[in-house]
Amino acid sequence: MAIDWIAKLRRLLQTVAFCLCISALQWAVYPERTYEQMVVYSVAIGVSTWAWIDFGTHVFASAGDTGWPRPLPSVLLVGSGIAAGFVLGSMAGDAWFGAPAGSLAQRLESGQLRGSLLVTVLVGIGITYYFYTQSRSAYLVRKMREARQHATEARLKLLEAQLEPHMLFNTLANLRALIAVDPARAQAMLDRLIAFLRATLGASRVPLHPLSAEFDRVADYLALMGVRLGPRLQTALELPDALRDHPVPPLLLQPLVENSIRHGIEPQVQGGHITVNARRDGDALVLSVLDTGAGLSGLAGPGTHFGLQQVRDRLAALHGDDASLALDAAPGGGTLARITLPLQAGPAVPP
Repeated sequence: MAIDWIAKLRRLLQTVAFCLCISALQWAVYPERTYEQMVVYSVAIGVSTWAWIDFGTHVFASAGDTGWPRPLPSVLLVGSGIAAGFVLGSMAGDAWFGAPAGSLAQRLESGQLRGSLLVTVLVGIGITYYFYTQSRSAYLVRKMREARQHATEARLKLLEAQLEPHMLFNTLANLRALIAVDPARAQAMLDRLIAFLRATLGASRVPLHPLSAEFDRVADYLALMGVRLGPRLQTALELPDALRDHPVPPLLLQPLVENSIRHGIEPQVQGGHITVNARRDGDALVLSVLDTGAGLSGLAGPGTHFGLQQVRDRLAALHGDDASLALDAAPGGGTLARITLPLQAGPAVPP
């Protein structure tokens, strides 16, 4: 496992800070010793103990939830770390002040260092427990983040699973009506439906795909609807080259186009025109579907808001308040549906 040197540096600095606080308290209790002595010995013992325990965790198999070894190896590691830290740190302090060799053993035998040893044990256990709880908290935060991500992905899959049958049901209902009046066009529409479903199936199973792929699926759907509506349906797709590779969630535009056809174009004998457009607005991507149909008054039928609500829910799950869907009356008549979402930085999954 790779060593996180930034985390180790952070723990080292925290250890030094603890040692400085402890040396100040010891100086207040033992004024006969200089503050320099307190700082040098405290930092030397603390850093030695930290190094022994922190790097020792890489020797044993670690628990997945904390990054620390299992209980028994942890106890042995902490105990040996405190003992080794006290001896090595004291020897380093003696060397700093030029104490004669063997003075540490003499002080241990005479009992002069009992208080210092007790402080080292208590502080070593306390700091170790602090670092353990930090690791545990970081693990819990990471798990909560993963759980939220899985919940969001599951919610998106559920919304997509609801959306696709809804579109298919509407299309089959239209196909059934067409069979009775024009079997030849119904056959052509069925062929288009098969091709559309084949092309859409793979794209609907990835979290992101290029905006060009989203426009391709819209073009397939408009071609499918064009078989039934004939010259009553006029369309235009406007996708700048600079935006073709920007990743977007699949099946964002198709529900808006379906809504425009069902509630805008179909109610009019003369039909109408649908324009699908993509543009950049600062750091946002704006996707719009403009129709010259019946306008917002045509959006009162049952089931009208299903596709729109699914799009809103998916945008909220992916981007929160940074994305939105607005539905407005078009200036020249008809309806303008507009999706605004952040420009994605990462590459899309190819369809």
